[in-house]
Amino acid sequence: MKVVGFAGYSGSGKTTLVEQLIPELRLHGLRVSVVKHAHHKFDIDHVGKDSWRHREAGAYEVAVASDRRMALMREFERAHAPSVHELLTELDPRVDWVLVEGFKDSDLPKVEIWRAPSPEYHERPALYPHDPCIVAVATDAPALPAPTALPVLDVRSPHAVAQWLLAQGARFDYVPQRAEVCE
Repeated sequence: MKVVGFAGYSGSGKTTLVEQLIPELRLHGLRVSVVKHAHHKFDIDHVGKDSWRHREAGAYEVAVASDRRMALMREFERAHAPSVHELLTELDPRVDWVLVEGFKDSDLPKVEIWRAPSPEYHERPALYPHDPCIVAVATDAPALPAPTALPVLDVRSPHAVAQWLLAQGARFDYVPQRAEVCE
């Protein structure tokens, strides 16, 4: 399993890039999973559905499956923010690539999505100058805020980003709970 993170501030385009990378990788016959960091309380269930009713009745976990999909919902009895490594262990080990959106403080190798300030996007500091786990920067800006030797990818070209990921594949082989600082 290969794992790569996509880090950046809200509104930078992480979701859009990840959404575009999935079909690019699938064109190569690869199975792709996504781990997404969500903020606070979120729900994928609907009021009144059987699974919602089971959760409301106090079930710790509810698994819903059909011949086309499976979902597992788990209620934490106390607030608990699972680490990205905990979430990765929950995935099917037969997956080829896992695209991790968010978890910008994780020790995974990450591509930073960096946007230049605009009327729609407030200026934010770049992560790559201070995060040794950033392995590339994807941007649409003509210049970055600080010099870097990292590869600079065009965020508007998911095909090129996918090709770069595939060419660099070995560096994304997942090692649970990396002991070393990112390389």
